[in-house]
Amino acid sequence: MKPTYKINNIQDLDSPSLIIYKEVMQSNISKMTEIAGSADRLMPHVKTNKSVNVVQAMIATGINKYKCSTIAEAEMLGMAGAENVLIAHQLVGPKVNRLLSLIEKYPDTNFASLVDDFQLISKMQALFSESGKTARVYIDVNNGMNRSGAEVFKLSQLAIHIGDCKNITLEGWHVYDGHHREEAFIDRKIGIENDFESFDKFLKENPGLPQKVIAGGSPAFTVHAQNEAHICSPGTSVFWDWGYGDRFQEQTFEYAALVLTRVISKPTEGIVAIDLGHKAISAENPIEKRVRFLNLEGYELLSQSEEHGVLRVDNWEEISVGDELLGVPYHVCPTVNLYDEAYIVSENQQVDIWEIIGRKRRINC
Repeated sequence: MKPTYKINNIQDLDSPSLIIYKEVMQSNISKMTEIAGSADRLMPHVKTNKSVNVVQAMIATGINKYKCSTIAEAEMLGMAGAENVLIAHQLVGPKVNRLLSLIEKYPDTNFASLVDDFQLISKMQALFSESGKTARVYIDVNNGMNRSGAEVFKLSQLAIHIGDCKNITLEGWHVYDGHHREEAFIDRKIGIENDFESFDKFLKENPGLPQKVIAGGSPAFTVHAQNEAHICSPGTSVFWDWGYGDRFQEQTFEYAALVLTRVISKPTEGIVAIDLGHKAISAENPIEKRVRFLNLEGYELLSQSEEHGVLRVDNWEEISVGDELLGVPYHVCPTVNLYDEAYIVSENQQVDIWEIIGRKRRINC
């Protein structure tokens, strides 16, 4: 059944604001597990939700591994009680010290990070040796995206270097192939599998090395789910958005996070202003790819400034100042990052407020 997106007490909610539909989110979590085949094959990326409450909802379904981007997100996962956390970045500067602080503050959570650089590995060894602790790492594999990671021909030497470090343990391999966003599933599958050929060959030729592979994000989720050797890392799936929803139609997730905005002015015929500026919804894409309203037809988003959005509308005379609009973000992850908190709607009623604590750059550590 499609969500209704009704909020009976919407008049009590401020705008602009982030709305999370609890039952839709829970349904998306169930679909993630169904696609993966089991909770144990999931390592969801929390950069989308950044919320202790959302993570705890996933933990309640048996998901015990998580991926994140920042030290603050990692700490948020520690606060939520996650068992295993991978910071999907190579940590530089003071971040390695912050990782040590995390390990000390949350001893029940196993933290790991990515590496792809020989000198950085040596620096980590020196720091962790001094502290008397052990660093868990995954080697980041450049599988053609050319954003981070080591190319396949370097992997063996990196593994040997880590093996020589008494205070670093190689847990496995991280492969993100976000450059594969082909709309047709079969085209995406062919591209991803072709890119994996050399890495798969490397693993088969080195059975003594760890064989754990954490692969892909939301676009590649349904491809990697078919490979039982891969742990999958969808992130957007828990909330979903229309950027992915339109493109990856074999993934039947529903929109669980919307933005609430209101009409604040009718400055001239055919034009309305809303309180949804680019501080309230992700604005990295062109103006036509920012928001899609569920309860408005015949409109065009003409412009945005910091606190205003300007719409051309067909039914100008039927719209009143104060009218509420519910919008689906084109890109939900950076939209969530704009909000300190979210209204939680359950059974068509706003019932709670959840903090988006992971949007901080620093919590404690």
